[in-house]
Amino acid sequence: MSWLNLEDKVAIVTGGASGIGKAVCEGFAEVGAKTVVADVNEKGAEKLAASLKERFGSEHVATRTDVSSKASVDAMIRAALDAFGAVDILVNNAGINIPRLLIDPAGKEELTEEVWDKVVSINQKGLFLCAQAAARIMMKSDKGGVIINMASESGMEGSEGQSVYAGTKAAVYNLTRSWAKELGKHGVRVVGVAPGILEATALRSEEYERALAYTRGITIEQLRERYKKAAIPLGRSGKLSEVAGTVCFLASDRGGYIHGTVINVSGGKSRA
Repeated sequence: MSWLNLEDKVAIVTGGASGIGKAVCEGFAEVGAKTVVADVNEKGAEKLAASLKERFGSEHVATRTDVSSKASVDAMIRAALDAFGAVDILVNNAGINIPRLLIDPAGKEELTEEVWDKVVSINQKGLFLCAQAAARIMMKSDKGGVIINMASESGMEGSEGQSVYAGTKAAVYNLTRSWAKELGKHGVRVVGVAPGILEATALRSEEYERALAYTRGITIEQLRERYKKAAIPLGRSGKLSEVAGTVCFLASDRGGYIHGTVINVSGGKSRA
């Protein structure tokens, strides 16, 4: 038995096929938990689930999930119950970021209703649909459960060129606090994790960096230099495994009195 005592716990991780989600799935698998890799990228999810089983031995399944669709989220829950008979942990990790300016005089990267709806539907509506579906199962269980919502430092500070993303992540803070007040009495803990600047993930693609650099009036090279020079007291970007380790701890009984709050994983970064 490991220190975290997560053996045979069932964890659903949305956006689990890549980036932070993949690292979280690997973290759970390493300590013996059973994972449901839920991702719109079905092939990527299946590949990871097979890899986890081969590397760690425990059982893992993949399911194609569009978190913005209630029918798809309900199917995700059914897949977990059919495979393992329980849902102990939900990691609400799925998210997208499309940099846009509120007003772009040049008309190149201006925020549109289509972009707004797409980001909100995944980052905010998806969070709600998944939490509601998982909580229904957890409330019926004698063991309760844990919901972990992925926030972002930008949700507290705002972010130039990323207003809609930052807005959805600000919502995560108060949804986490509000749901904690509602679900705690039913034995369901709700906590959040807010990563800062991390090593490259799917969110930091070439397309994303190009758009973000444009919204800030700088080159991609200058943007990357800013990552390096950011005011991080630890002097480096975070590792995906460090976010995953935090998630695993919060999901365990070792973090059993942490509820209704969001944990920063940012190396001490602030606006100063």
